[in-house]
Amino acid sequence: MDGTTHTVTNQPPPLVGYDVYATDRALTEAVERHLAPELLDEAHAELSALGRSAGAEQLQQWAAQANEYPPRLRTHDRYGNRVDEVDFHPAWHRLLGKGVAAGLTAAWDRPGGHVRRAAGFLVWTQVEAGTCCPLSMTHAAVPALRQEPELAAEWEPRLTSTVYDRELRPARHKAGALFGMAMTEKQGGSDVRANTTAARPLGDGVSYELTGHKWFCSAPMSDGFLVLAQAPGGLTCFLVPRVLEDGTRNVFRLQRLKDKLGNRANASSEVEFAGTWARRVGEEGRGVRTVIGMVAATRLDCVLGSAGLMRQAVAQAIHHCDHREAFGGRLADKPLMRAVLADLALESEAATTLALRLAAAYDDGGEQERALLRIAVPAAKYWVTKRCTPVTVEASECLGGNGYVEESGMPRLVRESPLNSVWEGAGNIQCLDVLRALRREPESLNAYLQEIGQARGADHRLDAAIKDVLTELADLESVEARARRLTERLALVLQASLLVRHAPPEVADAFCAARLGKDAGATFGTLPPTLNLPELLERARPQTNP
Repeated sequence: MDGTTHTVTNQPPPLVGYDVYATDRALTEAVERHLAPELLDEAHAELSALGRSAGAEQLQQWAAQANEYPPRLRTHDRYGNRVDEVDFHPAWHRLLGKGVAAGLTAAWDRPGGHVRRAAGFLVWTQVEAGTCCPLSMTHAAVPALRQEPELAAEWEPRLTSTVYDRELRPARHKAGALFGMAMTEKQGGSDVRANTTAARPLGDGVSYELTGHKWFCSAPMSDGFLVLAQAPGGLTCFLVPRVLEDGTRNVFRLQRLKDKLGNRANASSEVEFAGTWARRVGEEGRGVRTVIGMVAATRLDCVLGSAGLMRQAVAQAIHHCDHREAFGGRLADKPLMRAVLADLALESEAATTLALRLAAAYDDGGEQERALLRIAVPAAKYWVTKRCTPVTVEASECLGGNGYVEESGMPRLVRESPLNSVWEGAGNIQCLDVLRALRREPESLNAYLQEIGQARGADHRLDAAIKDVLTELADLESVEARARRLTERLALVLQASLLVRHAPPEVADAFCAARLGKDAGATFGTLPPTLNLPELLERARPQTNP
């Protein structure tokens, strides 16, 4: 014997060198379902190019570097001048630049733009979810700015540009720009009407001076921010540019960066306004109504982001079990592990299918689809984002102890997984928004019932679940204490109806049995034994290039 102890055996190769988009059958089928035929060739080519980038070893290394070397606040320069800048590792800029170049901020005026962007956003989340924060806010700022045609004409071409320009300079000198937002304050949180930041008019009818403190300012190195503040006429929306037209820095004092559980590559900050110049967006006193379109768009991105995290966690788990041997055979072939992997794959597919359906509703833009979104977006945001954490935790367990080690990448997914449930209104806020739509907008409930009604009669468990939902909806006066249960059921029934109509029979049967029926346990891996688990698993398997 030569004493060698470090020959490595029975370890899976890294999951790199593959097309993240093309190997995701649930995603590719959703794109084909929701896009016009004449758009498909171009869309598949673009998304596959992004998918190959997302699966490249180099980009995975950049993602690890962006997290290993998180952003750093620099309040002053060497001479003592206030600069309020955040320094990022070069890997962050490379990744964010690729996201911008892929059109992840450009959807509003492009044919099929929301479906194409949603698919790309879901793919890109699987590389480094932190970069998706500025991409999401930049995309979502467009409907708010369109309430002021002059502002939209000035800013929208930059926000939808595929050019990433990281320099802080006047927007008119930039080919591309990014947006952030600063809505919440320490005394109010989700109750933005409790904000105390004051806006003093400067006399020209549109310009104001802001004074106050924001508890969360996302992506503080952006070029502009949407901010809520109290004007004389009430809570109002404002655009705060980072750099003024004459080239001087706006007063934008970064107090500290948040030390977050996850999302570490992305900077989140507290910011102080002290005589900060701002431009009004929308009417005084109608700030919440002005930003509601932005909020809805970022909530959909929360659904997409969670679906992307789930997909990557499941892909990693399946890949590991395909290449790992234990107890005389491949882990993926062991009945108990196969049950776990198939159950995780089922949850991932349901999330992807729902997210892309909502994106298609944005592309449609009709009254019926807009009404559906008012219930479906907060319900999906509530349910899909809450399912993300148990999925990623269970997927990491499939790797055993390896999944608890940073080098596997799984801890980063686990730390990221609760974020989308918290951001843009935590669970209770989503449930209250669902109740508000049910009580005040009967057309929203009608649109929801028409949507799920398209699958009625196809599965007896779905029919029973629809009946249960109608019973729950019969009493909306005292429903607040039951709002979480109702919102969960609304989301599950919507997912089931989509899978029954569009997914392969084995997927729809498994979902209805495990999520609507009574023959399943409380943890993953407790699917009814009569289901076609090998087909579920094969459908979700990521394939690497030879």
